[in-house]
This record gives sequence, structure tokens and C-alpha cells, in this order.
Amino acid sequence: MHGRSSPEGRTRYFDADVRDPENVFDQAQEVLDLSQPVGILLLSVIHFVRDEEDPYGLVRRYLDRLSPGSYLALSHFTGEFDRPTWQYISSQYDGTPHTMVVRDQETAEGFFNGLELVEPGVVLVHRWRPDPDGNPDALEDRQVSCWCGVARKP
Repeated sequence: MHGRSSPEGRTRYFDADVRDPENVFDQAQEVLDLSQPVGILLLSVIHFVRDEEDPYGLVRRYLDRLSPGSYLALSHFTGEFDRPTWQYISSQYDGTPHTMVVRDQETAEGFFNGLELVEPGVVLVHRWRPDPDGNPDALEDRQVSCWCGVARKP
């Protein structure tokens, strides 16, 4: 583990399993004041949580520990735009300790139930507030295949 202090705040790295939020919070509270709003980033990780591990319940366990006004940012791979490719990618995890579960937009939106979604809602990552000088249409949706959203806990 590595930590350092700075005038802007405190930083700490720790190694933990995302499926164990209690351990994550035990370590995080050494640098975070959880009585204040914080942001939690579950980016490119929930698709590694199998359905039988209750991914919705897992995200809820994180949210339950956060103060009102906190934010959740979450991204999730999808196979909706290129099923054969994503079936192949997911199959590469078969027989390993890890699993990849691609989910559709409706399923990804479910992780934000009870929260106030920030516009534009749950969309593909290249379409979530793209750079005004950029071109989100330069990529095809199937090339991105990852939903994302940001929401506030009321």
C-alpha cells in the first residue's frame, strides 16, 4: 500500500476485491470522511461480477454506505451491438477464476435505480458528454460497446 499527503488532500492506494465493499470502506475511511458526499467510480469492473454474485446488491452495498449528495459513476460492457465478438471475448474467461458478463442497456440502467441520473443518462461512453470539438460518430457503437452513467444519491 502506498499513501502520500498533499495540500489538496490525502491519497491512498489499497488492494481489495470489489466484491467486498466492507473491506474497501474499512480501508477507504482512513482517508475519506464518509459523513460527507463522495464519488465512487465503478468503471469497467461490474461486468466481472457474475449474476449469482448479485451485482445489483453489490452496488447497493456501496451506495448504502455513502452520504446523500454522493455520486456513482459506473460503466459496463455490452454485447448488444456485436454479439459474436462479445460472446468470443466473454468465452476467453471460461475456465479461469474470472468471468465476464456483458449486459444490455436496461440492465445497466438498473444499477442506478433510486438515484438521480445526470444527463444524458446511461449511454455509450463515447456519447456521454463528448468533447464539443470531438466527433462521437467517428466510432461505431459496436466499437465501443460500453454503457456508462453518473448519478447522485438523493
